[in-house]
Amino acid sequence: MPSSPPAVLVFAASDPVCGAGLQADCLTLAALGCHPLTVVTALTAQDTKGVEAVFPIAADFVRQQTSCLLADIPIAAIKVGLLGQAAHASIAAETAARLKVPLLLDPILASGRGDRLADDSLRDALRNTLLPAAELITPNVPEAYALCPDMPPATPLPQLAEAMLERGARHVLITGTHAATEPVINTLYGREGAIHADTWPRLPDTYHGSGCTLASAVAAFLAHGYPMETAVYEAQRYVSNALQAAYHPGRGQAIPNRLFAITNSNRS
Repeated sequence: MPSSPPAVLVFAASDPVCGAGLQADCLTLAALGCHPLTVVTALTAQDTKGVEAVFPIAADFVRQQTSCLLADIPIAAIKVGLLGQAAHASIAAETAARLKVPLLLDPILASGRGDRLADDSLRDALRNTLLPAAELITPNVPEAYALCPDMPPATPLPQLAEAMLERGARHVLITGTHAATEPVINTLYGREGAIHADTWPRLPDTYHGSGCTLASAVAAFLAHGYPMETAVYEAQRYVSNALQAAYHPGRGQAIPNRLFAITNSNRS
């Protein structure tokens, strides 16, 4: 029997569009040779234009989902996306501490349309509970400012990264999709400061689930044993290809094509 691919445990909400959330995580992890394990934190009613409603899953049931998986399958990494309530943050952090595996945090606070997806208690749980547990956090610029509410609005990004590192995160990748730069500049920070800045072309479209895809891709490469800097670069390269191959199934944002390698192979 072939050996099992590394398993990555995902805490995230379900997206019926399959463009973001658990479904995006599963596609990304499978495309990169990992087996996804999913803990559902919320159900959502949404489409490619935005989120209409979020139904949080009870914390006891989130814990029960997690316990079943931990008792059965070895886990190589954890990815945390949209949580339904603050109590979910403690469950994810406790799981990472118990397993001693890297936790990747995609701090989702709003949808691409701007729908608010996290109240103040959940934002504070991300700052106080999950930041100290995170091997890597991947905020965009608005998320970075939201996670540093005590910093002035014009604070330079390196200082925001430093503030998140001081709260306990081992690495911070601030993505430039929302910045006013012609190329997209994503900068990885560590305790020693800026480690590397990667520049990618700014594409003309907007995308549903690009942040989910990035964090899951980093988790996949770490699960395969890549060092952090390499994992972050390879994840960005994968996302860039997925965005360039994106498609429009609906009337809103484009969906990244996480299976672009298979699609391109079928066309050749």
